[in-house]
Amino acid sequence: MSGELKPPIILFGNFRSGTTLLQQLISAHPDVVSLYEPVSLWLYAEPGRNHDEFDEQDANAKVRRYIRNEFLKYQQQHGNRIIVEKTPHNILRIPYVRAIFPEAHFLYIVRNPLSFVSSVELKWQQPATRKRIIKRLKFTPITQIHHYLKRFISQQWNKRILRRKYLSIWGPRYKGIQEDLKKEDLMTVMARQWSRSSSKAERDLALFEDGQVLRLRYEDFVQDPISHMERICAHCGLQMTDDLAKTVREMVKTDRTLKWQRFEPHVLAQIIPELYEEMERHGYEIPAEIAQAVPAYRSDAVTLTGTDWR
Repeated sequence: MSGELKPPIILFGNFRSGTTLLQQLISAHPDVVSLYEPVSLWLYAEPGRNHDEFDEQDANAKVRRYIRNEFLKYQQQHGNRIIVEKTPHNILRIPYVRAIFPEAHFLYIVRNPLSFVSSVELKWQQPATRKRIIKRLKFTPITQIHHYLKRFISQQWNKRILRRKYLSIWGPRYKGIQEDLKKEDLMTVMARQWSRSSSKAERDLALFEDGQVLRLRYEDFVQDPISHMERICAHCGLQMTDDLAKTVREMVKTDRTLKWQRFEPHVLAQIIPELYEEMERHGYEIPAEIAQAVPAYRSDAVTLTGTDWR
């Protein structure tokens, strides 16, 4: 068995942005194995930190050695195949991940933030399942288990005992989220989770050399998955196969791009100021029915400047 770690494939992307779908598709390749969200492993540098923003200085020699060794063990336990890994929290830790795995093949996927808000609003209502907790504890050093037990107990207390609709916190913990939760409504905080993560990711990704990161939009991927999968394989040094193409055709659906419509337009109109700048960066327009929900704008006011929304 080889003692050398193969360059992993690492997916960056916010929660509910298609990272799970991409990971499942890439791991359908016979030379690849999936490593699903080893959250506690990435937190090895400082598991008690109250936010998820780590940088390259957090990736000291001890941290790099520990995380790389865990990847190598997983690779060896799974037929020495290439690891494809995704942990959505890492959208706030891109320099940290890059410092640990400078040789990795990186992918970055973004999705319409209105779909993000629709999905995470449901996730804010769901405590971690026993299966998910067991998965996370697998990569947790014994000396750090108490950090995760505390979070689990807090979730269960809020939902089972206090009967609160929402968890105390869920998703990417940008700096200052705890303070925002005290003074802002939850929809605003969820929108800010997307926009703060997106803007930080853009700053961090700008430091990569050309060609190091393959960028994708979820909406574009599901419309033409085969050609995008060919791009992904080429970027990662993999050979596109007929079986993989068949899997892609079977798994990719195009009916999940308008999930945000479960909200009334006026609800989403209220959070557009949080989202607009990053929406514009990624080429997402404000749907007409949401623009119409703001009295100050006409029904045709779909393309608005950032100043208008502020």
